[in-house]
Amino acid sequence: MAPLTLHPLVDNGLTKGSDNFSGGKLHCHCPSNKVEVTITGNVLHNHACGCSQCWKPAGSLFSVIGVVPINNVKVTANEDKLAILDKSATILRYACKDCGVHMFGRIEKDHAFKGLDFIHVELSDEKGWQEPQFAAFVSSIIEQGFDPTKIDDVRYKFKSIGLEPYDVLSPPLMDALSTFTGKKLGKL
Repeated sequence: MAPLTLHPLVDNGLTKGSDNFSGGKLHCHCPSNKVEVTITGNVLHNHACGCSQCWKPAGSLFSVIGVVPINNVKVTANEDKLAILDKSATILRYACKDCGVHMFGRIEKDHAFKGLDFIHVELSDEKGWQEPQFAAFVSSIIEQGFDPTKIDDVRYKFKSIGLEPYDVLSPPLMDALSTFTGKKLGKL
């Protein structure tokens, strides 16, 4: 059996981030005139994601994505190369029109995660970003063509490197979504 390629940031184990990491710059994959996004501070809730919407490096089954407050995100070069992929989506994914790399995702609808931008720390050369904390939407890779008889191998690999695999988000994030909905409905 060929080795599973989950994502370059997790395949060979996790590299612990720095508690006092101050941020860095993200760059698209264009050979020149790269889109640059400057991030102030570290990410939160960094995780491997198997959904079909997140950008994944070539050959990877998962993306790795974390969140930062929108005030900590600033496009600092070649903003004109960015386009929203799907304006009807909950997460508006801003991608480079030339190379296709997702630079950040923003929620503008009334949502529990409004005010947070989703970013891919692997687009940065700086070291110290928070390491992935869990794996989300693991079973979603089946919808994208992954052999369902091998999904337990994926879960095992995540657990072996210290990441709990979920078929939704982590319990604290699911609690945040449910609390938001409960308040919106007047139940809390």
